[in-house]
Amino acid sequence: MHLTRFRLNTARREGRELLGSPHRMHAAVAMSFPQLPARDGSGPRVLWRIDRNSTAEVVLFIVSPSRPDLTHLVEQAGWPAASDTPGWQTYDYGSFLDRLSAGSTWTFRLTANPVHSIRRTDDEPRKRTAHLTARYQTAWLLDRQESSGFAVAEKPPAARMLEHGDELQLVVRDKRDLRFAKAAERRTVSLTSITYDGRLTVTDPVALRRTLTQGLGKAKAYGCGLMTLAPVG
Repeated sequence: MHLTRFRLNTARREGRELLGSPHRMHAAVAMSFPQLPARDGSGPRVLWRIDRNSTAEVVLFIVSPSRPDLTHLVEQAGWPAASDTPGWQTYDYGSFLDRLSAGSTWTFRLTANPVHSIRRTDDEPRKRTAHLTARYQTAWLLDRQESSGFAVAEKPPAARMLEHGDELQLVVRDKRDLRFAKAAERRTVSLTSITYDGRLTVTDPVALRRTLTQGLGKAKAYGCGLMTLAPVG
């Protein structure tokens, strides 16, 4: 497994166009591999996420079974003449995953598409709908933590605010309502993405490795589902 980091040049029109369309970004990521892995859910897949750290620092992260070649992205949306380096960094992710152990604590970031299925009447087909409030977006993540191999850490009592719902080391932020065209299918896709920042404890290393390499939730092709870990502190 590999983890790749690529900073986008937001001053370039091509970079802004990629950021404005998850469909185009998905295609650009797919072009980084001669052959994509199967998407039948049986193994690791290509996952990607955009981190908007500031207006000038927008980073694409990719987790993939094989090493990508992002030459086309550097030429379209990077700094192709800036240095002799390839313009992206790829790291050995497999050795990191192998070292995950039960009880270890990490900070995490996840961009996801928290949805549920609803229907207004008994005879109406169910419709997939996004959770719109932080309360239900948090509940969506907590409902999946046990099967995904982690537990969101709680704050020490002295660090909690008085209101209910402040017990967790978790921030829900950067809600984005995305709407973009899929020209080949002549339809418009709408989805909501949410970014979670927090701290977790590993409860099941095997399940967490699966989460980190297969993604969490829906809309994985459009930049959702990728969770990454970093050392605490």
